[in-house]
Amino acid sequence: MISVIGRRRVGKTFLIKKVYENHIAFQMTGTQNAPRTEQLQNFAIQLKKSSGRTLPLQKPKNWLEAFFLLSEYLDSKQIDKEKSVIFFDEVPWIATYKSGFLRGLSRFWNSWAVEKNIVVAICGSAASWMIKKVVHHKGGLHNRITRQINLRPFTLYKTEEYLTQRGIQLDRYQIIQIYMALGGMPFYLKEIKKGKNALQNINDICFTANGLLKNEFPILYNSLFDRANRHISIAKLLAVNPKGMTRDAIAVNSKLTKGGTLTTVLQELSESGFIMSFRPFGKKKKDTLYRLTDEYSLFYLQFIEGKSLEGDNIWHHLSQTPAYKAWSGFTFESICLKHIPQIKKTLSIAGIYSLSSSFHKKGTADEQGTQIDLVIDRKDHVINLFEIKFYDTTFTISKNYAQNLREKMRIFKETTGTSKQIFWIFLTTFGVNENEHNRSIITQELTMDALFNQ
Repeated sequence: MISVIGRRRVGKTFLIKKVYENHIAFQMTGTQNAPRTEQLQNFAIQLKKSSGRTLPLQKPKNWLEAFFLLSEYLDSKQIDKEKSVIFFDEVPWIATYKSGFLRGLSRFWNSWAVEKNIVVAICGSAASWMIKKVVHHKGGLHNRITRQINLRPFTLYKTEEYLTQRGIQLDRYQIIQIYMALGGMPFYLKEIKKGKNALQNINDICFTANGLLKNEFPILYNSLFDRANRHISIAKLLAVNPKGMTRDAIAVNSKLTKGGTLTTVLQELSESGFIMSFRPFGKKKKDTLYRLTDEYSLFYLQFIEGKSLEGDNIWHHLSQTPAYKAWSGFTFESICLKHIPQIKKTLSIAGIYSLSSSFHKKGTADEQGTQIDLVIDRKDHVINLFEIKFYDTTFTISKNYAQNLREKMRIFKETTGTSKQIFWIFLTTFGVNENEHNRSIITQELTMDALFNQ
């Protein structure tokens, strides 16, 4: 029994069909917001198709009867001679409250399928539901999952590889621009067209009347979550606080109860890959920050929702605005936080145990606040502090900028009391211009190429 978990559009169905394309004996996809009777009717239709019957198949009364019919059909196929695959797609839509589907599936597995030469593949886009109801099932499916696959969006390396295999030749700056708007979702990246640059592709996909992602946001959240307005409200709240918010701050501003409701919503958003949590360096658990890190959600809320956008080349116009500059900086930083393993590999410290975080100190009447984008605290008595910048050319560190970095380091040392060696690393798209100021403060510089490590 294989459970494949991942959010909508990440490629779960494609993966299962590609691997088992010649072995699928029965397949059913749940229907969203459909009652049990309609799901059972859907089952009967799919079983009729699979069996090749010409006469109508009577709808089963319940899921126990449905799985009995399925086992009879499979026995007639003599499946022990060749491995067969049973595939249930979008299980959260099938297994509605009191539907009895999971009870029927557990009986089917425990009393029949477990002894057969069979694979049962189940998947669903509501990752939190799948983990709670299937992987951690307290009934007959407990500990029955043989393999669990949590399918994640493509990294930048995989994105580049995917586009190259499709014959799309874009440099890494163009790929990062696309990734900042679409993320690593294969279904979205499939819309990228040859012969067009990042601005043109983003404009076509997100701003034209028939663009795939012009109205995807509400569909996406409502397909994944019950009462999705709660999840959307938190996404919107975090979108206007891109550096992150604590749980207490989210509770106050979202008006969700601080107890179970907020915990559940944050957990569901996290397990579905929309938000990430980070504990700032030296802070306690209650100071953990939640950030909206789903690229498409950030892009939609910043540039599409509620905007009156008319004319051609809308994205080209928007990319010249101050809003673009702020958004691109925060989004590039979030992408770097998702690619910390690649950054560590570039620095040749992948084998050194470390903890990654950020650093923030509030300003006072006597001292301005300090923010450090990324801190890697290593077990070899070294701390790497990162300054992350998204820039369209090589970055020049001025005398004042270098002094600002020295001041950040001083405040970090005094606040944390660390005795470790501290190195500043500058991570930007095209690197840093060589001059006396960067030589005096920067230990090492990384370009965007570091994020494309395998």
